[in-house]
Amino acid sequence: MRKIIRNPLALSGLIIIFLILVLALFAPIIAPYDPNFIDIESILIAPSLSHLMGTDGLGRDVFSRMLFGARISLLVGFVAVGIATAIGVILGSVAGYYRGWLDSLIMRLVDIMLSIPSFFLILAVIAFLTPSIWNIMIVIGLTSWMGVTRLVRAEFFSLRQREYVMAAQTMGASDLKIITKHLLPNSLTPIIVSSVLGIASAVLVESGLSFLGLGVQAPTASWGNILTDGKEYIQFAWWLSLFPGMAILLTVLGYNLLGEGLRDAMDPKNNN
Repeated sequence: MRKIIRNPLALSGLIIIFLILVLALFAPIIAPYDPNFIDIESILIAPSLSHLMGTDGLGRDVFSRMLFGARISLLVGFVAVGIATAIGVILGSVAGYYRGWLDSLIMRLVDIMLSIPSFFLILAVIAFLTPSIWNIMIVIGLTSWMGVTRLVRAEFFSLRQREYVMAAQTMGASDLKIITKHLLPNSLTPIIVSSVLGIASAVLVESGLSFLGLGVQAPTASWGNILTDGKEYIQFAWWLSLFPGMAILLTVLGYNLLGEGLRDAMDPKNNN
């Protein structure tokens, strides 16, 4: 934590993420209006004291919708990365520990998945499913595990030859115990860093899908579908595009800065 605080970029990322999390968690308290309340007398009002980020084409308060949209975007990021990390850790552990034909089979599957552009794969799968937040989280998670798999496999390849692992094998410890008690805890650094960076990617993917109308569906607010509403009025209602765009930019930037800071802080070579 001291290393992160001493790193200005990592500290900036931590502050950004903390503020966004606080706003998302306390959205029902902070939001001045119901995010789905339609007020035909307040259509496309520019930012003012009564509506800090203006209103949209249905008279809904953009600031309130941004706060509740943060909850959706971050929920998708956390759950999707959780699914991807769980799959990646399991497959990477098996490939790195047992090697042989299991390793070859898993890595060929990784190669196949990596050869397909992720966003287009997600679009193809979503097209056959009912657009919903749960489907989006699951699909993003099921198409984002390859990087974690390769990281865990590489770590296991290195750690498997360490003396403490060989001693555990000599003492008759089971494969499951060696993996969970010795190898996996010593592989957490790249897993944590990859997960933090993965949240930023998941937020971007969710926003892109919602912008295309294949993600979170109205009237539920997300940053992506607020952007979609804004493209119809972009010439005279600039706030509908500016604020969600800035929110996505800051969130992705914050997680990337924090991920890089964690990588430096948790690197044993930087222990001074």
